Amino acid sequence: MFTLLKNAFQVKDIRSRILFTLGILVIFRIGTHLTVPGVDATALQGLSSSSNGLFGLLNTFGGGALSNYSIFALGVSPYITSSIVVQLLQMDIIPKFVEWSKQGEVGRRKLNQVTRYLTIGLAFVQAIGISFGFNALTGTGLVKNPGTSAYLSIAIILTAGTMLVMWLGEQITVKGFGNGTSMIIFSGIIAKIPTDIATYYNIQIRNAGDELVGAILFTIAILVVIALLVVVVVYIENAKRKIPVQYSKRVTGSGQSSHLPLKVNSAGVIPVIFASSFIMTPQTLLGFFSQNNADAQWFVILNKIFNLQEPIGAVLYTLLIVVFTYFYAFIQVNPEKVAENLQKQGGYIPSVRPGKPTQDFLSRTLTRLSTVGALYLGIIALLPIVASGLWNLPPSLALGGTSLLIVVGVALDSVRQLEGQMIKRSYQGFIQ
Repeated sequence: MFTLLKNAFQVKDIRSRILFTLGILVIFRIGTHLTVPGVDATALQGLSSSSNGLFGLLNTFGGGALSNYSIFALGVSPYITSSIVVQLLQMDIIPKFVEWSKQGEVGRRKLNQVTRYLTIGLAFVQAIGISFGFNALTGTGLVKNPGTSAYLSIAIILTAGTMLVMWLGEQITVKGFGNGTSMIIFSGIIAKIPTDIATYYNIQIRNAGDELVGAILFTIAILVVIALLVVVVVYIENAKRKIPVQYSKRVTGSGQSSHLPLKVNSAGVIPVIFASSFIMTPQTLLGFFSQNNADAQWFVILNKIFNLQEPIGAVLYTLLIVVFTYFYAFIQVNPEKVAENLQKQGGYIPSVRPGKPTQDFLSRTLTRLSTVGALYLGIIALLPIVASGLWNLPPSLALGGTSLLIVVGVALDSVRQLEGQMIKRSYQGFIQ
């Protein structure tokens, strides 16, 4: 890893991309400390140590931006939710979107534009929702002068912050390394690690008293489990099913065996991010009704359903991860298009006829692989939530599985992209 980074910094173009990415992330981190005018962020300190699922998710992905109620408090969650909606609408729901999805780069730009417009609307609604909700939860202490103009100005600032974060992510994707949205979430999670460690120390170690030895042993056990989980995540993320492919038009005797690699977890960490963002939307809507309906039966029930620290909320979260794993896997690897491309190139899978039989074979294989991938993602995301409930761990650590999946997944993807750039430069140097 360190050798790869050392070699990468010796190449000017790659070095520029790495420094550009780091520069964008620094700008994002600075923005997380700029509190929105008219807001008293200290009122959120009580929620920081509570088990509120929405607050924990937003604050974890934003690297503490919500606890400061900064201009980047919403982070990229409205953009992710918009992406989910637009991708769902491409599944033969809106004909125009289906048509655009088949138009290549031109169609992709149109869909991206729709996603941006939808992001603005969702960000505005979510900004008003969390402002109302958290202001009620803090006993009207968040917004200094509650009123229509105050909520509108806060919503406009938070929406503008979300659009800026989205633009920063796009710049990373184009001019830097990795997926910009994932990198921003990655940086937010990494930035919160020291705070989470300090919180755990104060709760489990500092106040242990006569049970200090037991607390230390328990901490060591947690570290061992985390290390094992990292090994499992790395192993599964790199696991592939290699399907042999033969090409009738290729010259015999080339000595190269072709294969179609299908990852066990083709969807990567996207289902985890999708599920996390998806569960935030109902929480946002509930924020509109929290002030006058906090004790209402329907409000209490819905609040439990969409709270990760409640059993039903954790189960729903896991089910969303499983569903999105299947959904996104078939978006990443479209069996119909793969079968069509193989047939056009004169390729075929041994013992499988070209065309529809190949498509059915790939669909069955992808379904089986995605089943393993979905169970893996669901278990990793659910384990820390269960552990937090059983052993009274800090609420922020309940999102440790989600954070672990995102951090390791994004890191692996960035390393693969970096290795690809290095190999590309090696080939260019050889040709020259």
